[in-house]
Amino acid sequence: MALRLDNLPNAQVNPMANDCLFCKIANGDIPARKLYEDEELVAFWDIAPQAPKHFLVIPKKHLSGPAAVDTDDEALAGRMLRKGAQLARENGVESFRLVFNEGAEAGQTVFHLHLHVLGGRALAWPPG
Repeated sequence: MALRLDNLPNAQVNPMANDCLFCKIANGDIPARKLYEDEELVAFWDIAPQAPKHFLVIPKKHLSGPAAVDTDDEALAGRMLRKGAQLARENGVESFRLVFNEGAEAGQTVFHLHLHVLGGRALAWPPG
C-alpha cells in the first residue's frame, strides 16, 4: 500500500511537529536511506523518485514550507542549497534541478520545508 502524504495538515512553524513525516525522519523515528546528516540538516533518497537521482534535503527544525522561512532561517535555507549541490556532485550528478514547492497546488505533499534535488537524466521545461 502506498503512503498517502496529501492529507497531512499544514503544520505551524515550531521545532518539531509531532505528526510531521519529515520531523520523524529527522528524529530517526522513521527510517530513510540517508545521504547526509548534521546538527541542522538531513538528506535522504526520495521514496518515489522522479529522476534517476532524486533526494531531499530537509532542516531538522520544522518549517512548514518556503513561505515560513524567516530572516532567522536564511542561513539555514542557504545551507540547504549548498548541501544539495554538494551532494549532487558527490553522487555523480553534474547537472541537476533544485526544487522547493509551497502549497498543495504547487505540488507540496509534506508540509515541512524540503529541497528536491533531481538529476541523472535530461529534465524538460516547463516541469508541469
